[in-house]
Amino acid sequence: MKSNNPKSNHTIDNAVIIIFLKSRKNYGTRKIKVMLAQQNILLSRIKISKIMQRYNLISNYTKLKYKHQSNKNAIYKYHNLLNQEFNNYKLHEVVVSDLTQVAINSKWYYVCFLIDLFNREVIGYDVSSHKDAKLVENTFKKLSFSLDNIKIFHTDQGSEFNNNIIYNLLAKNNVAKSYSKPGCPYDNAVSESTYKILKTELIKNRKFKNIEQFKLELFYYVNWYNNVRIHSKLNYLTPIEYKNLYST
Repeated sequence: MKSNNPKSNHTIDNAVIIIFLKSRKNYGTRKIKVMLAQQNILLSRIKISKIMQRYNLISNYTKLKYKHQSNKNAIYKYHNLLNQEFNNYKLHEVVVSDLTQVAINSKWYYVCFLIDLFNREVIGYDVSSHKDAKLVENTFKKLSFSLDNIKIFHTDQGSEFNNNIIYNLLAKNNVAKSYSKPGCPYDNAVSESTYKILKTELIKNRKFKNIEQFKLELFYYVNWYNNVRIHSKLNYLTPIEYKNLYST
């Protein structure tokens, strides 16, 4: 479909390039189309794709394989309270989490996110050299609201989530615990998707000088993710825009 815009091809090309670069080289044709429409530039995804090819604008995205790590020493047995239903929750009602790892100077560090299913916002995060309950506990301490506002906390059955420290913390605040079935990433699809985004947009093909540099870049990335990055599941709003419009 041809563009009906009177704007020159040069102006349109520049608009596509600027949007792509401002997205940290992450947006594909679908999101670029939405952002162009906000500038009253109506282009088909085919046309946008041709512009991207012309200027060698290659998105960071590639397929990532899921590797399951089971916890044979799980302490508590819980049911899956979500059953792969990740939408139509109130603000802070359901929070999901997982861990991912990043190699810095031949050493592994672990990132924990707390994600609000209401608007996909990263409401808390922390980094540690230890993959354990303390990392998860410290991440909860980063919340800007009281933990007892959360009704359900959903994760996989990893030992960092299934232990006395987290059990007692949740019980004290009347938060119900929900677990994915072993070996089923679809049960925690929002966390899986968010970490895929993090790895692709921040970690992939990067070498961080030290943990301090990574923490600083992660701070800026999370701020950008919550306040600037549009999400297709949120009608192409940012998490903060969605919260401001629809939270009561």
